[in-house]
Amino acid sequence: MGALLGMSFAMLAVGQPAQAAITRSEHCDRLSLQLDEALETKANATQAAQATALQRRASQFCADHKQAQGIRTLANALKLLGVTPDDQGQ
Repeated sequence: MGALLGMSFAMLAVGQPAQAAITRSEHCDRLSLQLDEALETKANATQAAQATALQRRASQFCADHKQAQGIRTLANALKLLGVTPDDQGQ
């Protein structure tokens, strides 16, 4: 019975596609690109100005090796525009 259960778990693990984890730097880049796209399509002038300011701050965080702060700031900018941040890096 234990062997059968072990084989079942092994088959489930093989059947699931493995997603490669991305680095925080890559996550910063992806969210920044997502924000660029959202700014082009979803923002009014006031939202665009606020989101762009947040994006500049986030870019500085990411460049200063403070990616977690940069990711949070980019996520906040996306939420400001009504866009759900891409969480593939999580």
